[in-house]
Amino acid sequence: MAFELHPRLEADTIALGRSALCEVRLMNDRTWPWILLVPRRPGIREIHELSEGDQQQLLRESSVLGKGLMEVFSGDKLNIAALGNMVPQLHLHHIVRHEGDAAWPGPVWGVQAPVPYSDAELAELRGRLSPILQALGAG
Repeated sequence: MAFELHPRLEADTIALGRSALCEVRLMNDRTWPWILLVPRRPGIREIHELSEGDQQQLLRESSVLGKGLMEVFSGDKLNIAALGNMVPQLHLHHIVRHEGDAAWPGPVWGVQAPVPYSDAELAELRGRLSPILQALGAG
């Protein structure tokens, strides 16, 4: 069985690169800095289903990504979640939060419709994310 990105993730996100383990995807919603790590392992729904080595690699990649996002976006809190209620394929959300943002202090899901990036915003964001992607080996 080969890895395939879930169609919903394909539709809702923008590819940023590939790390050693994951597809690195940007949620196409400029309301929040929001990046997903999707382990390239077929049929995996939960972190405990990954091999021990893959679990450790996912934690390393999540830590590098989270630290970088908080530095670049000066967040007040980093939300990390693996819900899977809508998309069963394992994916780990990394969302930078700021006190007073549109959903603060609640979760971001369902607060408002996504606001897609313009081409110019996306180009600028890719530049800001470049050091993080390089640190992940995805840039």
